[in-house]
Amino acid sequence: MPKHLYFTIFAIFGLSTIATAQLGLAHEIGIFAGPVTLQSDFGERHNVDTNVGNTGFGVGLAHWLNFSANNNRESFFTEHFKVRSELSFARTKLEHYGQWVERKPNGLFAQQLKNMHATSTVVGLGSQLEFSPFMKIHDFENTLGGFSPYMSVGFMVSYYSTNVGSKLGDISLPNVTPGKYLMPSDGRAHGYSSENGVALSGTAAIGVHYKISTMSDLMFETRFQMYNSDWIDGLNPNKDVYKENKSNDWQVWFNFGYIYYLEF
Repeated sequence: MPKHLYFTIFAIFGLSTIATAQLGLAHEIGIFAGPVTLQSDFGERHNVDTNVGNTGFGVGLAHWLNFSANNNRESFFTEHFKVRSELSFARTKLEHYGQWVERKPNGLFAQQLKNMHATSTVVGLGSQLEFSPFMKIHDFENTLGGFSPYMSVGFMVSYYSTNVGSKLGDISLPNVTPGKYLMPSDGRAHGYSSENGVALSGTAAIGVHYKISTMSDLMFETRFQMYNSDWIDGLNPNKDVYKENKSNDWQVWFNFGYIYYLEF
């Protein structure tokens, strides 16, 4: 794992420790998992088969700083905001879907697309500011069976590893791979790349907490994550030539999780 992630890990947990000591914050820990759909250069944009077929699985660990639990001086911030840090892992297998794969007659171009594949693995570390607009945190913590909708925004640093290939053979050959992916792109020799790297991303999410006991909650969340890189999936055709490939890679998470309140 690159030193960037190690530095970020120590920075986040160092700030967490300082804040806890000085402000008397409470801690919550949780685990979450669910499907992840990666929107990339694999498949046709806005295509149902692409969205379903290029869906992988993610899992993560999370930590919340609760400003309300140990604070008797209520304010809007302490009663409606938490800071969440997390470490997550996602893996997605990718293929081409849509009209260019399904077109008839089934020519060389369609066969080349149909046989391309990739695997993208992403390990992410980051923080989000979580805002619960409708219910005070104290009130939710004392309401068994209560629902507390929330929204969040944040950032992540991600280490990604992608591997691109073709069932037809050597992906560098023109009879195996469409020409748009063989042209040099963004400092790489081709519009494809099996590589490891580090990317930044912004996140935005909506979700809900459900109180199941005094010390624990369930959560469901839908999260949008936009990367500053177009190599997460291993494909990035030259944008100066193929202008339809103008967007960086992004993904949507559907997380189900369990949260436990620590007693210190």
